[in-house]
Amino acid sequence: MPTDQIRLLVVEDVPQVAQYVRGLVAASPRVKLLDVLHDGRAVTDQVVQQRPDVVLIDALLQGRVGGLELAAHLRRAGLPPAIVVITVPQRPVSTDAERGVDAVLSMPFTGYELVNLLQSVHQAQLERDPAASSRLLGVFAPKGGVGKTTIAFNLAVAIQQHVGAKTVLVDGSLQFGDLRALLKVPADAPSILELPTDRIAEADLADVLWRDPSGIDILLAPPRIEMADMVTPRDVEKVLSLLRRVYAATVVDLPTNLSDLTLAFLDAADVILEVVTYDSTTIRNTVSVADTFRAIGYPPSKIHYVLNRADSTGGLDPAMVQSTLGRVPEHTIVSDGRLVVEANNQGLPFVLAAPDAPISADVRRMAGALVSSRGPVGAGA
Repeated sequence: MPTDQIRLLVVEDVPQVAQYVRGLVAASPRVKLLDVLHDGRAVTDQVVQQRPDVVLIDALLQGRVGGLELAAHLRRAGLPPAIVVITVPQRPVSTDAERGVDAVLSMPFTGYELVNLLQSVHQAQLERDPAASSRLLGVFAPKGGVGKTTIAFNLAVAIQQHVGAKTVLVDGSLQFGDLRALLKVPADAPSILELPTDRIAEADLADVLWRDPSGIDILLAPPRIEMADMVTPRDVEKVLSLLRRVYAATVVDLPTNLSDLTLAFLDAADVILEVVTYDSTTIRNTVSVADTFRAIGYPPSKIHYVLNRADSTGGLDPAMVQSTLGRVPEHTIVSDGRLVVEANNQGLPFVLAAPDAPISADVRRMAGALVSSRGPVGAGA
């Protein structure tokens, strides 16, 4: 399943061309510009850290690393992005995937031509390398008590057990470690703080992740509140970039506040699953957050509403709620208070404890809609 936006990294040392590309990309909701780099020597590290879908390189790049040399280096390094090379008619470049040139765009070009080509090469990359379709799902709510952590846990289990995609669950509530409490994890279990802060390799994960009896891996929050200050947004970006390379799906349980750390998780997410209930305060906060997300620049397609306890309206008119949200929620989950409380008290996912329950069926349905079984099943295994 392709992501909602194509993540683009541009390598261009001519300011006028860089500004022109920025303008074209800014006009398209289908493309997210990660950065414009001017020095080819910095590109490899940035590709690893920022995980773009497509790298756009000027064939006439000056400096110690030329444009075509850089493209060939990225391909030899086995890095996953598709590569588009831009050039001028006087200096034609031939397409050669083995040398890192997946497509060529000759200047001048229009925004329509640029975006269409980016979409084409990105789709071809997904077909060539299914692991590129790894999904990062952020589970968020603007108010506590709506079942966010329970949904995140059960969704992660459903994706791995029922969809068949290797899944990791991240406790993004770094101050309070909600998953530690829910799953009764020992206080001395390792957390995100045990990962190296400079360079993170796949081998570093084995001793840090908590393996839940349900089969999913979990990256826990620090065990004490004050330790959350030791994690930076840059750390978050590096960790998520690594998890994407190892897992087919990454589910992040987020706090209710919009701090810099929360925004780092949200920015990286392919889809933000915003949990709402038939509660006037929750609905009001959801509308306020929608205004903030629009101001940040998140496209509407990045946010999916999850209506929890959908069969308990609390006296509110469902039509009014849908009108207030501006659309019908993409996902609904029925209530089952007794099952949820019993499963949570035992630290178990209800999707496994009671697989035939309607609430379990709803979560499995959501998992299947978000992560395709044709995607990177068992990626990184």
